[in-house]
Parts: sequence; C-alpha cells; structure tokens
Amino acid sequence: MPNPSNKNRPTAKRNKAVAQPAPAQARDHFHLRRAADWVRCGGVIAYPTEAVFGLGCDPGDDAAVRRLLTLKRRPLNKGLILVAAEWAQLKPWLQPLSRAHEHQLLRSWPGPVTWLVPAAPDCPHWLTGDHDSLAVRVSAHPLVRALCARIGSALVSTSANVSTQAPARTLLQVQLRFGGALDYLLPGALGGRAQPTQIRDLASGRIVRA
Repeated sequence: MPNPSNKNRPTAKRNKAVAQPAPAQARDHFHLRRAADWVRCGGVIAYPTEAVFGLGCDPGDDAAVRRLLTLKRRPLNKGLILVAAEWAQLKPWLQPLSRAHEHQLLRSWPGPVTWLVPAAPDCPHWLTGDHDSLAVRVSAHPLVRALCARIGSALVSTSANVSTQAPARTLLQVQLRFGGALDYLLPGALGGRAQPTQIRDLASGRIVRA
C-alpha cells in the first residue's frame, strides 16, 4: 500500500532552482560590459572616481586620447593620469623601479594617491606631455577597479569638465558639459572624497597636489 506521506515529496530527479542575479547586480554588470566595450573600440567614456566623474579611454589609442583632449580642451603637453585595478597594469608604461620605490607605491595603494613615476622610454607622448614622468594610481574605487579589470588594462583618467570649469560630480552635470559627445556614461556613486586625489612625486617625495 502506498504511503500517503510520500505523495507530495519532490522526486530526486527534479531540477534544482538556479539562483538569478539581483536586478542591481545585473544592471551593474551590463553597464560595466558596455563601458569596457566602448573603451576597447576606441571610445571616450565618463565614469565615477574617488571625488568627481572622470573621462577615460584606452591609453594606447592615440586617436581616442586626442579626441578626449579635444573634448576637454586640455593641451597635449600637460600629460594625463592612468588608473588601474592592480600594479601590473601600470608597469608596462613605466621604467623599472627599485624595490624601495615599488614598496613605497604599494604601501599607498589601492588608495587616493597619484604618483609621478619615471615613464618608460616608449611611453607615448600623448600620455606624458612635456614630462619625463607619468601620473599613475591603483584606485580603491570599486567601479574603477572593476572597469579596469574587465578591460584588462589601465585607463586614462582626467576630470569630466572643460578645462578651467568645475569638474562634474553627477551624471547630469557630465551630460550638461558634454551633451552627446561621449560614447558612454557609466553610472555609479563617487568615492566620497571632497577633493581630487593627492599627487606626489616618487623621486623627491614632494607633494605636487595636496
């Protein structure tokens, strides 16, 4: 005689439920993928950083960097900052460092400190400008790190504003400053800093921007 208590039991062959990502997670994944795709194909994007929204592109793409500089009206000779998810993404752009200097960088990263580091001989002039050094940072901002990790390389970072104007702190301000000239706007929260990151010179230890 069958046991009535077994009538409603799930069978061993029933498929297990597959957990679906939360809507916010899926949305973040979509935006990161789209932003990374635009960077890879030569686009210029806006994205949140520690204190303000930044403009970014592939640092090895001459045309993309020059387009970014034109949008920002920033002279080529000033140079740019590179941000990364990890130290290894910055090393190809820089001269080999002593263990002491490398340790000095890594003690401050990930974090809101940008360092001026001697640039590699083949580092493009559109990144260094008139300088022998390159400004670099391993960011602690989760979206910046996720974006660089997805791209697999460092990313140009400069404030999202036309030179001499105040940097944008919201996506609406980015849109008001640049209209439809940017290829993608990555939504997200800023990192909570009131001021842009500190800039320090590795060779001298001098604080260039507090």
